[in-house]
Amino acid sequence: MRFLLVVLALFATCVFSPALAAPATIVVLGDSLSAGYGIAQSEAWPSLLQQRLRQQGANYSVVNHSISGETTAGGRSRLATALQKDKPQILIIALGANDGLRGLPLTQMQDNLRAMIRAGRQSGARVLLIGMRLPPNYGPYAEDFFQRFARLADSEKTAYLPFLLEPLNTRPELFQNDRLHPNAAAQPLLLDHIWPALRPLLKK
Repeated sequence: MRFLLVVLALFATCVFSPALAAPATIVVLGDSLSAGYGIAQSEAWPSLLQQRLRQQGANYSVVNHSISGETTAGGRSRLATALQKDKPQILIIALGANDGLRGLPLTQMQDNLRAMIRAGRQSGARVLLIGMRLPPNYGPYAEDFFQRFARLADSEKTAYLPFLLEPLNTRPELFQNDRLHPNAAAQPLLLDHIWPALRPLLKK
């Protein structure tokens, strides 16, 4: 009888132990700035995020659905599949740069981002919206572009990081030769910048 109780106790430990629970998922939906354009995938900030979570004992799996050249319309069209497949607890949306660089209508960009935020929440995910800035030569359009992210985050009451590239803003040596995409040395700085906005969304 005692042997049977020991076996049952061991079985219960294996089944219900938190250490053996399936990892929760973080989905990153972004463009080339998050896809690791021009560098090894293992060097990109989403991969470094996975490493940090593992080092801290946080049971998460990071799935990077970022694609170079992606717009908010493209991200919106792909999101339903990602949510259904990955069932994320956290959704990081880092899109909009290509909308701005192409001069696409900002109302359209804002509508796409809003739809993605709401779809993420409806699926049960906590959402982090990451904003962007455009070069000053885009004139008033650039300021309107930047403010759209803040207004959207406020109206949707979602976690928000105003500008992905903020820590690199005055450091040209952290960009590749195209002066648009961060190099490998910049990726840890991007992660450190994102981390304070992401950390409150992690499960306790």
